[in-house]
Amino acid sequence: MRSSLPAFKFRAGLILATVAVSALTLSACNGGANRPRLAYEERPVEALYNTGYQRLQSKRWADAIDYFQEVERQHPYSEWSRRAILMQIYAYYQNNNYAEAIAASDRFIQLFPGNPSAPYAFYMKALCNFEQITDVGRDQGYAQAALNGLRDVQRRYPGTSYALDATVKIDMVNDQLAGKEMAIGRYYQRAGQPLAAINRYKAVIDNEAYQRTSHTPEALYRLVEVNLSLGLTEEATRNGAVLGFNYPGSPWYAEAYALLSEDGRQPDVAPTGQRESWLRRIIPG
Repeated sequence: MRSSLPAFKFRAGLILATVAVSALTLSACNGGANRPRLAYEERPVEALYNTGYQRLQSKRWADAIDYFQEVERQHPYSEWSRRAILMQIYAYYQNNNYAEAIAASDRFIQLFPGNPSAPYAFYMKALCNFEQITDVGRDQGYAQAALNGLRDVQRRYPGTSYALDATVKIDMVNDQLAGKEMAIGRYYQRAGQPLAAINRYKAVIDNEAYQRTSHTPEALYRLVEVNLSLGLTEEATRNGAVLGFNYPGSPWYAEAYALLSEDGRQPDVAPTGQRESWLRRIIPG
């Protein structure tokens, strides 16, 4: 789920420029999965670090990680080690090794909590969870972990570029989680469990974070639909009124208006949008 990846890569480049000692360029292809591990050999820390940076510049992520790990192993708790952990976070992320990137972020935060690069570590941890978010038909554990991490970045580092990007991604995650509630609600509605469906749809419209998502108009429409099926016309009318007041141009209100009118409960506010085809009215899935 790399929606704003270009912007992120720009910031990551700034981090690399800050922590790099040398920016040598070396053309090489990425190492294979069966490459040998880096043999232990005491070498000047500058040589280890610069070789790792060369591999990073060449996008040989796994090789770069080996050298940065060696820096950390041979020179623990040093300034070189601090920089090497940051490089490992970036290389793991670029290599789609999200679990390892999160572990390296946690290690940096534990060792250097007050360092100026700590916001980067917190952000990367949240980003790695964000990019593992799956479709709404699956478990949303990564979405919840991403939401918690992004809120932490927003709270700890207000006004930073990390907090600004976190704010955008928080809205995206909330839309994902609201979508999950809608998917479950539709499932219950199809299965003939209207009360369970109502609870899920209400979870969308009662949650302030979800109210700003794209799912709110449909949630209100589904409440009109389900309540009418149960004979709860007053509740259906109330939800239709809320939908019409907030989303008069939404196709979902046009659908709700038609349903209520057919039931003899025509709302006072006429829709400004158009109804869509009958396919729009069915419960997907």
